[in-house]
Amino acid sequence: MTKKIVLAYSGGLDTTVIIPWLKENYNNCEVIACCVDLGQCTDYDKLKKKATETGASKVLVIDAKEEFITGYIFPMLKANAVYEDKYLLGTSAARPLIAKKLVDTALAEGADTICHGATGKGNDQVRFELTIRSFAPHMNIIAPWRIWQLKSREELMEYLQKRGIEPPSKKEQSYSRDENIWHSSHEGLELEDPATEPDYRRVLLLSVRPEDAPDTPEYVELEFDKGIPVKLNGKFIAPVELVDTLNKIGGRNGVGIADLVENRVVGMKSRGVYETPGGTILYTAHRELERLCLDRKTMAFKNIAAQELSELIYGGEWFTPLREALSAFVDKTQDQVTGSVKLKLYRGNVVPAGCVSPYSLYNIDISSFTTGELYNHNDAEGFIKLTGLPVMVRALMQKKQQK
Repeated sequence: MTKKIVLAYSGGLDTTVIIPWLKENYNNCEVIACCVDLGQCTDYDKLKKKATETGASKVLVIDAKEEFITGYIFPMLKANAVYEDKYLLGTSAARPLIAKKLVDTALAEGADTICHGATGKGNDQVRFELTIRSFAPHMNIIAPWRIWQLKSREELMEYLQKRGIEPPSKKEQSYSRDENIWHSSHEGLELEDPATEPDYRRVLLLSVRPEDAPDTPEYVELEFDKGIPVKLNGKFIAPVELVDTLNKIGGRNGVGIADLVENRVVGMKSRGVYETPGGTILYTAHRELERLCLDRKTMAFKNIAAQELSELIYGGEWFTPLREALSAFVDKTQDQVTGSVKLKLYRGNVVPAGCVSPYSLYNIDISSFTTGELYNHNDAEGFIKLTGLPVMVRALMQKKQQK
């Protein structure tokens, strides 16, 4: 029999409903609300009060912002992992960390069950539960959306109203959102129709629309050490402050807004809007530095690894041997990804404006149109002949066959 449950608690509509629902359906069992602080804009005093009023016996807030950035975001950044060319994996990377903290809390509190508010249609159920099973394979898991009779956000609001509990959001503003220090995601309402342009004045939380951004470019300079950003505009800066500052800079310039119809793990397509202003700046800068410092074949294979990593992270397979092995490969590629990148931000665009590195593979004596001592144009003739040898042999064979 279920006696003590640790609930992944956000204070949003779903988890506000889940606390009384668990009490009603699991013999008034003890519910511990666990909120992992990854930089979401939350009033934690209000959150604790709300959780207690709705039936939680204890409310725990775990600050994991720096761990999130250094242990999850920076490995993705070094890999240039992007899901389906647009999504910078803000929710995907957060869920394994949250789930790991849930397991730690459940074991410390002597709980027999972990509960989460992910829907039966979404990716998060996979991300949460794969991580839970990685660290606590015998832990019981409750996913209310897979078993209760409530079918919509409107019904969730009615559920709370019948019990005298004020819903945390209004019906007309009930986007399904996920926020952390890396990004903000938005689903629902008009976004469920791919033919409809998002109402960005209501949707956006971190950014202005590009057309509302200043009509003057803003420059930023980032310095990396072995693929990790360490300085902003010439000054050393801590990871949390770096991302927070870049979010403000990118947000006011309309940078990092992605409208995406994506392929979910469970097989369906979904449509959402993602805001990742600081992340977009960091990814662009890191890519530019790698173009300067990595050789062609390493870059080509790293792109393959990035694609595979994005699939693994999106699918909740963070704590797997393959993800760890690919990240180890990425770390090796970053040994000489050190230098500074300047970027110009202008109305939603991030434009490279210069890049320097002590490990630059760009050699002007070789690359310049002016002939230098290090490159002999005549060498190209033999290279072309050998490279084209298979083509020539095939052409000779075809000519012979035609006779």
